[in-house]
Amino acid sequence: MPHSSSEVAVSAFARQQKDFTATPYVQKFSVPFEYPVYFTDQLFNPENTVLLQTLGRLEHKKHHRVIVFIDDGVVTQMPTLPDEIRHYSNTHKQHIDLVCEPISMPGGEKLKSDLHFLEQMQKLLADNNLDRHSYVIAIGGGAMLDAVGLVAATSHRGIRHIRIPTTVLSQNDSGVGVKNGVNLFGQKNYFGTFSPPFAVLNDYNFIRSLSQRDKICGMAEAVKVALIRDESFYNWLEQNADHLALFNEAEMRTMIQRCAELHMVQIAHGGDPFETGSARPLDFGHWAAHKLETITGYQLRHGEAVAIGLALDTHYSVLCGLLAEGEDNRVCTLLAHLGFKLWHPALELQASNGEPQVLAGLADFREHLGGKLTITLLQTIGHGIEVNEMDDGLVKKSIQWLKTRQE
Repeated sequence: MPHSSSEVAVSAFARQQKDFTATPYVQKFSVPFEYPVYFTDQLFNPENTVLLQTLGRLEHKKHHRVIVFIDDGVVTQMPTLPDEIRHYSNTHKQHIDLVCEPISMPGGEKLKSDLHFLEQMQKLLADNNLDRHSYVIAIGGGAMLDAVGLVAATSHRGIRHIRIPTTVLSQNDSGVGVKNGVNLFGQKNYFGTFSPPFAVLNDYNFIRSLSQRDKICGMAEAVKVALIRDESFYNWLEQNADHLALFNEAEMRTMIQRCAELHMVQIAHGGDPFETGSARPLDFGHWAAHKLETITGYQLRHGEAVAIGLALDTHYSVLCGLLAEGEDNRVCTLLAHLGFKLWHPALELQASNGEPQVLAGLADFREHLGGKLTITLLQTIGHGIEVNEMDDGLVKKSIQWLKTRQE
């Protein structure tokens, strides 16, 4: 008597249980990611339709429910911004449903270092019944985008997140990336996700309101990405250093946009957008920078710490024979011209074992990368190279070199 198909399946399953070498089922699928990055001006002028286009790019429904979080530092610099957002929403009320007043939140590392703020933002999303087709808009610097991005990514397993970066650093680097995160257990960005934004809207009007210190800070990432990926852009930065040091608008716009483009190319075509491997080329100079930020209690801002990290690793590249002599001085000259100080006393702070505290940044990187250290150094200007070990002695010599340069 023939067996039924169900009996055959059960028999096959039973045999498989006894065969411990059975081939596993392999689930495999791809998910395409796509998000627009705009460069505009006066985003909340009612005649500017960039935000409207963004909200309606997937569905053409009448109302789009929106909640807006703003860095309180931005509100201090631009006190009329909440009113402008309300006016924009009212002008386009047939398309925009602003579910509550724009909400100010602390900016910078304060927001990223206290989980209370994340819970507060998530509660506001829940209280206002935002669903997965609603929009969470973050207006602020990189820390604000990181924290709100994490809130959006973990609420309903993902609410659409629109980033509106307000600093040079966030417009030319972090704003176009796919990472979100906050600090936890004394480690920078320990708690986070990889979750691309729904869109990135860069408004140059925010750059005009920045302090000189904040304008300078963001230029470190432009130098970084030029050093590892684009010699012609690095040459352009050198040629236009005077204009950039004076924050001339035309050169600033070009620098911000080209830097963002290079970061986008690396994310999309570098082969590892969610950093499942060990290499993180866009973190050139960052192993020391992240540790310096922590050691100084974040009094040293990210861009300032990155500039020191770039100088440190560029000289190290010369010491270990990768980079031609003199190129380290060339890089330091550009960074100094742009307004960076390349020495900080925290570089000399010692751990209990007598070693520089900053060296612990290598161990932090190794752990974050899954146990295998991979550091980007320079082979030539415009070309980075990955190495899997760092000589502590050469790092110490690089620190001393930076100190000597500043004396």
